[in-house]
Amino acid sequence: QVQLVESGGGLVQTGGSLRLSCAASGRTFSNYAMGWFRQAPGKERKFVAVISSSGDSTYYADSVKGRFTISRDNAKNTVYLQMNSLKPEDTAGYYCAARTGRSWSYYTNEYDYDSWGQGTQVTVSS
Repeated sequence: QVQLVESGGGLVQTGGSLRLSCAASGRTFSNYAMGWFRQAPGKERKFVAVISSSGDSTYYADSVKGRFTISRDNAKNTVYLQMNSLKPEDTAGYYCAARTGRSWSYYTNEYDYDSWGQGTQVTVSS
């Protein structure tokens, strides 16, 4: 079991940037693939990005590719989502998730993950 806490959300203008952080509690954090998802009001939760346990591999949704970057610092038990060139369509609650296993694939589905944070709100004004 791992506890996840997101931070860094806020209000930003179109074209601006934000960096989200997800702090994890767990001695085996370096074994987990980590993902980011987002959910806009009235919409389904959607995949954003995933990173392998070592940080060597990443995968992104087409909607954010080239604008968002996922990274991690295993020494700090933290995963990040750098968001650039933000659009109003990016407005959503953002959630990080952990897969508590040592395998690697491009995990794009909610059921691939074992633990979830509480979310942090990102609002992009037009």
